[in-house]
Amino acid sequence: MTVHIVPPSADLSVDPDFFDLLTGSFARLTGNSLVDEGQLAKANGPHWLYRDAPFAVLAHNTDADPRFIYANKAAQTCFEYDWDEFITLPSRLSAEAPDRAERQRLMESVTRHGFISDYRGVRISKTGRRFWIESGIVWNLIDRDGHLRGQAATFSGWSGV
Repeated sequence: MTVHIVPPSADLSVDPDFFDLLTGSFARLTGNSLVDEGQLAKANGPHWLYRDAPFAVLAHNTDADPRFIYANKAAQTCFEYDWDEFITLPSRLSAEAPDRAERQRLMESVTRHGFISDYRGVRISKTGRRFWIESGIVWNLIDRDGHLRGQAATFSGWSGV
């Protein structure tokens, strides 16, 4: 399977190939499942991850200034952007200017090592609300052919700064 990350007009929210890229690369890199298999047996995986997952999932592409290409409903709630706003946002803007260097080091570490776990960092919402991401996992989106398609993150906890 080769997934080509497409223009902002494309809707990857419930795209089954993109879901396979997210979940497959997570499993190959971390050795864990992003989505509980029992839950998936009861629901359509891409729809469940986008609409009902109780944890945030975001992804950005490989542009020189990476842009978000995916944010499930939990991430949209946390960051206070809707889908159309999120998928046009450069991912660096999810952190305030003083925190962007730390965020960039994180992304470079993920590129080198494939993934990191237990990430904790300050992020900023659309309205300027600052919050801590807790217990985050950030991983490379690598398709079955070994091509880097972007990076993704998931976190289940967040709290005010």
